[in-house]
Amino acid sequence: MINVRPSEERGHNQLSWLDSRFMFSFDRYYDPNHVQFRSLRVMNEDVIAPAQGFPMHPHRDMEILTWILEGRLEHRDSSGGSGVIRPGELQHMTAGRGVMHSEFNPSPKEPVHLLQIWLLPERKALDPGYEQLAFQDAELRNQFGHVAGAKAPVTIHQDADLHIARLDQGAEAMHALVSGRHAWVQVARGAVKLNDTALRAGDRAAISGETEIRVRAIEPAEVLAFDLA
Repeated sequence: MINVRPSEERGHNQLSWLDSRFMFSFDRYYDPNHVQFRSLRVMNEDVIAPAQGFPMHPHRDMEILTWILEGRLEHRDSSGGSGVIRPGELQHMTAGRGVMHSEFNPSPKEPVHLLQIWLLPERKALDPGYEQLAFQDAELRNQFGHVAGAKAPVTIHQDADLHIARLDQGAEAMHALVSGRHAWVQVARGAVKLNDTALRAGDRAAISGETEIRVRAIEPAEVLAFDLA
């Protein structure tokens, strides 16, 4: 079963410096039908204006991934983690028993466009931690690159794996699903066919009871696929 939610049905909040779209209930946006999927709790698409950002604020008991689509994002946290994240770089932060962090667009001219993703952890009160890793285009080009999760370069403290593909027009990528597993496909840009279902940028598909994810690019596309317990 493939359950599609179009981009335009997402929650939306716009401030002078921040344009956010929410796939799940978040902050002042609440929809009881869209609270989480398996361990996936937040899938926000944010655009942060130049020289703006989130000041220091707390998190706890959450696995947080950030994937940059355009621009740069500067991160600092109370565990000692820091770095400037760019397209092709994946950031992971374990909030665990509690961490303070800030996210800031260091560019004076260009906005930063990103996906912010939260997963519930396998257990509470983990030690806070920070990772940041760059992936070469060849690792993702026209295939699903395994970027985070079990036996992947980036950690997720949960039975969840993230695969990312950058697809040329007409190219296809496939990921097999073990019986009993579920998947979430998020189209970050472009347009694709997921099995026989058409999706465009911002659309998502929650998948259960399927044996594979097969994505073909109708136009150049970037796709995130979560394999979830």
